[in-house]
Order: sequence, then structure tokens, then C-alpha cells
Amino acid sequence: MVKMIVGLGNPGSKYTEIRHNIGFMAVDNIVKSLDVKFTEDKNFKAEVGSCFINGEKIYFVKPTTFMNNSGIAVKALLTYFNIDREDLLVIYDDLDMEVGKIRFRQKGSAGGHNGIKSIIAHLGTQEFDRIKIGVGRPQQGMTVVNHVLGKFSTDEKIIILNTLDKVDSAVNFYLQESDFEKVMRKFNG
Repeated sequence: MVKMIVGLGNPGSKYTEIRHNIGFMAVDNIVKSLDVKFTEDKNFKAEVGSCFINGEKIYFVKPTTFMNNSGIAVKALLTYFNIDREDLLVIYDDLDMEVGKIRFRQKGSAGGHNGIKSIIAHLGTQEFDRIKIGVGRPQQGMTVVNHVLGKFSTDEKIIILNTLDKVDSAVNFYLQESDFEKVMRKFNG
């Protein structure tokens, strides 16, 4: 079996630790204990790292296409590595949930998220596993773009670090169990 875990975000140092890059942050947090090294693959438009867990090859992916074109890298890598859509897990930010809240889903619309819209368009389906991490709504008078491209406040950062550890635990449970429904039952709510 082979699995692919994708964190969504925007490439480049100016986007480090912004709300929209919570997917990258989650993947970086997951791999820090696994000794995974990322290399940029220009053909696939992504940073890719891999390791074996319980004899199963796991690919960790951070698309370098910018958020709106994330589906290009996801589709190309799934095809190249011959990975089933059922073995894809995407981690990304959600405006409609309070900062630090986590939701696990197996399918659904993009909910206005351009990275997910792109993946749905390229895969031709809304059915793939995902972890949504709440980044909250913008304060009154702030645009959505400025909000998602902004950094977390000091208080929010404490919450987010705790959330990233919960996501790490959930993903490790998923990799041990290979059953996303079990993950949803254990970690949702």
C-alpha cells in the first residue's frame, strides 16, 4: 500500500506561518519525528518527501503551485505513483471554523477554498479524505485575502501549536489503522 498526505499552502518564505499555510505547517509537524527530507520536484510542481511506516510507503507533499493550482501537483503525483484516491489525505485551512478547531471529512464541496476547488477539478471528484483546520473569520473591516495571508496572533499561535500536535496524533493513528472512518470517530468533535 502507498499513501499520500498533502498539506496545502503557498510556497516561499514570505508565506511562512500564515493562516493559509496551515497545511504546510501540519505536514512539517508530522514529519519532524520521521526524519523525512523534502526535495523540490519541478516536474510535479511540489516538494515531496517519503518514508516507510509499518512497511507502507508514505509520501508527504507540499505543492509549489500556489494554492489556486494545488490540484495540478496532486493529480500528477497520484498518477505517477499509482496511488488510489482512497489513499489521499489533504490538510488545509478553514475560515468557517474557529482557530484551532479540527474537522475530518471524507468528501464534500470546496466550501469556497480555492486549493480544494483545484483538487476537485483535477481529480473529477469531491470524494477524498481531508483534515480541515480552523483559522477563524476575518475581523470586521478586514478582507478575507488579508486574513488568510496574515499571521496568527500570539494567543492564536499557542492554540495552533496544540492543534498541530492533535493533527499529528490523528495522522499517525490513520497511518497505523489505515481506516479514515476510525480516525473520524476518534478525533471529530
